[in-house]
Amino acid sequence: MVATAATASLFPVSSPQPDSGAKNSGNHKGGLGSVDLRGIKSKSTSSNGLQVKTNAQAPTKMNGTRVGVMDGLKIDDSSSSAAPRTFINQLPDWSMLLAAITTIFLAAEKQWMMLDWKTKRPDMLADLDPFGFGRIVEDGFVFRQNFSIRSYEIGADRTASVETLMNHLQETALNHVKNAGLLGDGFGSTPEMCKRNLFWVVTKMQVLVDRYPTWGDVVQVDTWVAASGKNGMRRDWLIRDCKTGKILTRASSNWVMMNKVTRRLSKIPDEVRAEIEQYFVDTPPVVDDDNRKLPKLDENTADHVRNGLTPKWSDLDVNQHVNNVKYVGWILESAPKHVVEKYELASITLEYRRECMKDSVLQSFTSLLAGGGMVDSDDVDCQHLLRLEGGGGEIVKGRTKWRPKYAKPLQEQHQSLPY
Repeated sequence: MVATAATASLFPVSSPQPDSGAKNSGNHKGGLGSVDLRGIKSKSTSSNGLQVKTNAQAPTKMNGTRVGVMDGLKIDDSSSSAAPRTFINQLPDWSMLLAAITTIFLAAEKQWMMLDWKTKRPDMLADLDPFGFGRIVEDGFVFRQNFSIRSYEIGADRTASVETLMNHLQETALNHVKNAGLLGDGFGSTPEMCKRNLFWVVTKMQVLVDRYPTWGDVVQVDTWVAASGKNGMRRDWLIRDCKTGKILTRASSNWVMMNKVTRRLSKIPDEVRAEIEQYFVDTPPVVDDDNRKLPKLDENTADHVRNGLTPKWSDLDVNQHVNNVKYVGWILESAPKHVVEKYELASITLEYRRECMKDSVLQSFTSLLAGGGMVDSDDVDCQHLLRLEGGGGEIVKGRTKWRPKYAKPLQEQHQSLPY
């Protein structure tokens, strides 16, 4: 069918006049000039007095053999109708259809792997987020988003690092603002905040990790906001195993507003409060507030010190200060080696005191509070401090709690864990 159409477009065939009554012949008016096996003859034809001369090119040679333009094609002058339709020449281009089917199948297989229909809770099928975009749930008060743990997000223990989990917390917080329609042209700022050069800064973060996900696990992150005093906001998170629904991580944080120009803290304007308080949830924090006062920590009282920590360009966010997740890595820089190797981080509390800018040089101090002298101790508590080098101001104060790592191989750990 395709070949017939192509031939007809190159050599138009005139239909015989209905009243001619003449038999088809090689001298048929308006017909196709004779074509031999070597090429096209040059022949003048006339149609109602119009002289048309067909120009033919000389046959080309291929491997020493003269080959015509339409060599092998024999046209019978006695038949001016199109070639008969057959099953073969009416078949569509199956390659295009096959490519489309393959693409659909691969996309469906990818989503099937992410959905993981082996979930033990059938009611969680409605909570799955196969594309990872996130959505508003619970009557508009909770934002939910799924994350697949990538190979580059796991550490030497083959589990996701605490920095990975905190990046998921930060990502869902920003996506919550975006999906609620409150995102202005700033980094998580509402339109009214942008008009006043205001942005959010975190003052305190508490994270409790029950279990770290591993490579290939899909976690579900829920987040919501609540009021915190007169001029603050609290944001909570729950991270669950998407397969079992078990809670892996709890986190709670406090936020205040800062002026982008003056770099000073600001009260929440009434216009901004009107934008955000409709999303506040009246619930207690998912993590009990740790108000324990930490003893003074400096180079004289610290057990471990790391000097010369400087932020890289990639450590800065759009507000031109160091991303709050980066502080976790700097704190762990001064953690004792035997603690990092034999224990895993169970909880961390950070109190942010001031900004760290791109030209800052920091010191990291760590002091062992309990259990740190014995490798086989059940738990280890540590105190941390990040400050500007040379006795400068405090950047972050923190406390970490460590628990022993599992002694069994990874596969046996995964099979024996109660989830």
